Amino acid sequence: MSGTTTAAAGLRRRAAGAGANRWVVLVVLCVSLLLVALDATVLHVAVPAVTEDLKPGAIELLWIVDVYPLVCASLLILFGTLGDRVGRRRILLLGYALFGVASALAAAASSAEVLILARALLGVGGAMIMPATLSILRQVFPDRRERALAIGVWSAVAAVGAAVGPLLGGFLLEHFWWGSVFLVNIPLMLVSLPVGRLLLPESKGEHNGPWDVTGALTAAAGLFGLVLGVKRLGGGEPVASPYTLVPLFAGLLLLVSFVRRQRRRPCPLVDLRMFARPAFSTAVGCIVLAMLALVGLELIAAQYLQLVLGLSPLQTGLRLLPLTIAAMAAGLAGARMLRRFGPRRMVCFGFCLTAVAVLTLTAMGGHDNTGLLLAGFVLLGFGLETTLFGAYESMLSEAPARQAGGAAAIGETSYQLGAGIGIALLGSVMNAAYAPGLTSVPGVPAPASAAAGHSLGEAYEVAGRLGGPAGAALRRAAEDSFVHGLHVTLLVSAGLLLLGAAMALRLPRAMQCDPAPLELPAPRGAERAHVSA
Repeated sequence: MSGTTTAAAGLRRRAAGAGANRWVVLVVLCVSLLLVALDATVLHVAVPAVTEDLKPGAIELLWIVDVYPLVCASLLILFGTLGDRVGRRRILLLGYALFGVASALAAAASSAEVLILARALLGVGGAMIMPATLSILRQVFPDRRERALAIGVWSAVAAVGAAVGPLLGGFLLEHFWWGSVFLVNIPLMLVSLPVGRLLLPESKGEHNGPWDVTGALTAAAGLFGLVLGVKRLGGGEPVASPYTLVPLFAGLLLLVSFVRRQRRRPCPLVDLRMFARPAFSTAVGCIVLAMLALVGLELIAAQYLQLVLGLSPLQTGLRLLPLTIAAMAAGLAGARMLRRFGPRRMVCFGFCLTAVAVLTLTAMGGHDNTGLLLAGFVLLGFGLETTLFGAYESMLSEAPARQAGGAAAIGETSYQLGAGIGIALLGSVMNAAYAPGLTSVPGVPAPASAAAGHSLGEAYEVAGRLGGPAGAALRRAAEDSFVHGLHVTLLVSAGLLLLGAAMALRLPRAMQCDPAPLELPAPRGAERAHVSA
């Protein structure tokens, strides 16, 4: 009898410890997410300094920038499902360690090859960290109401990291050398590793069969090929180029093979039956569409602010800051909105608000309009974060707890694919609308017009070389064509966002909360206290 009483008391102590520490766990997870989000964008402003110091070729420079998101997106499913098998906390801590080591290697890189290797290792570390943060969050917050609030904080931190990256990079480059943009990761990882080991709970999915190593590698190779092909399209490579088509088709074939393999296996790596749930599959589709609109628009908006309005990179980052602040506000208010309106109305509202923001921005012209840009970016940030919040929360809540790592990996993979497809699709729309305006500029030779049609930056270079009235005419025509292309791209984006609003009608009308919270495992510190007692 006394043994039963002691065991019950131990369970109560572990539950109390978990309840007291779950918000601390959220802080630890958010710090790790902040680092991953920062590293995705912090290098962008350092590219000129890296080019001057390491003298990379054009292909090497492309890989320096792209290898991190490429490797990260490819390995999300592999490490997400591995965490379900061997322990999500274990994978997260290994990701912390690898991220710190790779950051030191990147900061000390003396050649382009070493920097590419370091960025690839950062991508591996990021792929270990990102799905683990969401799956641990799913476990630590079993009550859906609290989990919604936690996801709101998590998504707000992600928005901050993506936006602060260029600003932090610009500040560091003004005072230190380019390697300092990587060194900021190391102190935080040195703190996160022991704190995470002490506080984060360990969890695994309920899997009886062996881990499908062949399936995991097939998924990784397929995603690598698909994302690489999409990125080449987004970089302006010809659609018919073998360097674009081969990775695209190879990636698609490997992913089809992966899906067929998972359907045949008694213990699949990823339970594809999750996609039979309308809320899960719809949420994944909404994430892809939202990211498709966000990344493509941010890229084009940054070009508009710098090349048309003539703002510096730091001024451009500050102009885009209201978008981030609005996204943070939406993330923090998301839990209350979800309880009040439900997933369907919340995600529909987010898509529609973003479409309104995009249509508002079609009033942009060749001259600065601070008020219009402020209003458009605030609506854009709030609308997109509302959409992503509702979609992520619905996706995680629909997935079984044992598949939390796989579900989180699917969500993050759809996020990365949406971003890549957005750059490719909206970039193609932009180029198709921009180039025709430069085919017949008076006084400009045909070869110069053809070169200027590649991009606005190249048009400025050609205009500078021509000089005189012809150069001035080419510059004006290029600016007018770019603004026209921007308007067309915004209209296409608005159509895609309205398509997303229609898709969101398949989400549940109300937020269904669990009748009773699941039992939480104790954090490591609580376990030690219980053993010592």
